[in-house]
Amino acid sequence: MGFFTAAMQGRKDDAELGRGLWRRAHDRFHRGLDRYHQVLEGVEDEQLYAELVEVANQLADLSGRVRRVCVEAQRRSPSDGLDIPHALSGVHRALSKAGNSLAATAEAAAMLRLAVGPVPVGAASVRRRAETVFEQVADAERLLAASS
Repeated sequence: MGFFTAAMQGRKDDAELGRGLWRRAHDRFHRGLDRYHQVLEGVEDEQLYAELVEVANQLADLSGRVRRVCVEAQRRSPSDGLDIPHALSGVHRALSKAGNSLAATAEAAAMLRLAVGPVPVGAASVRRRAETVFEQVADAERLLAASS
């Protein structure tokens, strides 16, 4: 991403996500996604790589959903600080858990990348952790819908 493109995206993010709580939740998720993709770069086993890429694609598909939740949460409870609005505390909790679980998924992928020899169960541990991310994003969406 070029300098001007990044600056324009930053302005758009500021307008849609604010500079507080919801922006931080959104950015945390994206950092985890970036971390996961960085881990993929060092995977040498082709079968394992294919499994991890499949999970990466599914996680990347969540990105738009996380953004929509954060944009809507910012619209309902604008945040420029770190105070969690009571009405949307469950949404924030689910988004925070999703970001943390995504980081744990990237860590599980990194551990597989460092494994010596063939991995007998493939990316099963990564898929299990990714399932948690999917559930937590769905929880955030459900809680946001229930709070309206």
